[in-house]
Amino acid sequence: MNATTKGLFINGEWIVKDRTYPLYSPYRGALLANISKADTADVNVAIEGAYEAFQQMKEMPAHQRSAILYRVVELMRERKEELATIIAQEAGKPIKTARGEIDRTIVTYQFAAEEAKRIYGETIPMDAAPGGENRLGMTWREPLGVVAAITPFNFPFNLVAHKLGPAFAAGNTVVLKPANQTPLSALKMAEIFDEAGLPKGALQIVTGSGAEIGDPLVTDNRVKKVTFTGSAEVGKDIKAKAGLKKVTLELGSNSAVIVQPNVPLERVISRCVEGAFVYSGQVCISLQRIYVHEDIYEDFCKRFTEQSKTLKIGDPLDENTNISAMIHSKEIDRIETWVKEAEEGGAKVALGGSRQNTVFEPTILLDVNGKMKVACKEVFAPVVSIMPYKDLDEAIGFVNDSVYGLNVGVYSTNIDEAFYAARKIESGAIIINDIPTFRVDHMPYGGVKESGYGREGIKYAVEEMTELKFVSVKTFL
Repeated sequence: MNATTKGLFINGEWIVKDRTYPLYSPYRGALLANISKADTADVNVAIEGAYEAFQQMKEMPAHQRSAILYRVVELMRERKEELATIIAQEAGKPIKTARGEIDRTIVTYQFAAEEAKRIYGETIPMDAAPGGENRLGMTWREPLGVVAAITPFNFPFNLVAHKLGPAFAAGNTVVLKPANQTPLSALKMAEIFDEAGLPKGALQIVTGSGAEIGDPLVTDNRVKKVTFTGSAEVGKDIKAKAGLKKVTLELGSNSAVIVQPNVPLERVISRCVEGAFVYSGQVCISLQRIYVHEDIYEDFCKRFTEQSKTLKIGDPLDENTNISAMIHSKEIDRIETWVKEAEEGGAKVALGGSRQNTVFEPTILLDVNGKMKVACKEVFAPVVSIMPYKDLDEAIGFVNDSVYGLNVGVYSTNIDEAFYAARKIESGAIIINDIPTFRVDHMPYGGVKESGYGREGIKYAVEEMTELKFVSVKTFL
């Protein structure tokens, strides 16, 4: 494999294809590499290799699986700056934020290493039912087999870790299809896992067109589970085609926060600015809708706007950069259209609203109504809408008036109303006194409605990647 052409990783070998596509950096447009494009035959070989390697992974003792994952943690710690630079180059993520992703990824694999040793079953009191006397009952969890993992561009190391970590902890094998814009991070992890001692064939990586190789991955009968992070549209299609396979879908969102009166605005605003604009809003739980009580609305908007003006736009490799390139120019075209439509509908642009080459400025919209695309769809850009409300029930109604339900934040100094909101809001997670963008990697993570199906978070993902087996023994005493 030469320096400019990256191959597929199949059965522990690098396979360079004649068909490739050029990978450019989002910010400067420099050519980073040529990436091999897999075809259906390559997918078949990868699945077959993973299927054959499964027997070895299944029989591997838990302490050995754990040791491999701990070795991955060690190798990543040694190469943190190299890995963060890969993210900055291929994803356009500011280097400071990229380092934070690597730190989180290390923690994710560490949790997976720990979880490999505590995959428990339980005993069942068989005599609780008539006819169950003199019987023992127990459960244990067994790995599924081949897992197909399809990952997005926005967290190219950590979201891959949320697929690979629990899969290997449980004893599965994986065929990974990374996002077209961020294959280098996945291919680097292939090198690291290989060095860490993962059996050949346990990790297969196929790069290329999702339209061409997605269906073979999802529909093959040797694949026992599909785990996908991406758009709701694609997620629905995967679920329809997967048949009886297990499926985990992490899909879209338009995450909201409710800000009640009497909260410390200086602390709330700094977090909300971060939640709205980190990685140019290209985060599933990016803060998109801010509902502020009418008593503090004007003060909040003024202070939020002033703090947002301090964000620095620039090269992702610049240590001082807060906002850099969006992943594709077509995404800038899309969000420009949405902001313009909102303005034509009566919304006011308090800050930003324009592009600077490959960057879209941090944008604050006021006078937005819930029917505008910037409020009811997933923006996935550095655009946030701030809207007033009269009372908590009205704010909860605004939040719930959405096809999504992933994470929602509630700021309040009253614990009763905070828990009241937590009960009433339709969402996979309620984050009290913080932004919905908050996530640590062992918590259960997943949405309701069109935000997804199933849960991630290492312990919970292991459960989704194993099969529960029941065993009963009749005694002769």
